Amino acid sequence: MGLSKQKAIPYCKVNQTKRIINIVLGSIFLVLGTIGIFLPLLPTTPFWLLTAWFYFRSSERLYKRAMANRYFGSVVKGFMEDKSITRNTKIISLSIMWASAILTSVFLIDKWWIRLLLLLISIGVSWHILSFPTKKTD
Repeated sequence: MGLSKQKAIPYCKVNQTKRIINIVLGSIFLVLGTIGIFLPLLPTTPFWLLTAWFYFRSSERLYKRAMANRYFGSVVKGFMEDKSITRNTKIISLSIMWASAILTSVFLIDKWWIRLLLLLISIGVSWHILSFPTKKTD
C-alpha cells in the first residue's frame, strides 16, 4: 500500500522525539538523494523514497513540500502508489547513470578491477530499474 493511500498518524499524537528523529532522517536522505544526482553509483530515487517515508510519518508540511518537487515529487509519488516507473524516467535514469559510469571509468579510474566493479554495479542497477513495470502514461 502506497504512502498516499495510508491513513496519516495525527501529528499531535506522535511522540515528539520520534517526530524529530524522523525529520532528521528524512532530511539526511534528502541530502544524500540530491548528492546522488551528481555522483555515480549513489542512488537518488531510493533516498527520495526514504525521505517521503520519514516525512510522511513526521511532518505533513515537509511531506507535501517533498512531493511538490518538480523533478522528483511526481516520480516518487507515482512509484509509491503503483510500484511502476514511467518510460521517460527509465530512459533518463539509465542514460545519466551510464554516462556518468562511462565518463568516470574513462577519466577518473586507472585500475581495471574498479572499472569492472563499476560495470557490474551499473548492470545490476539497470536490471533493477528495468524490472519494474513501465507505467502506461508518461
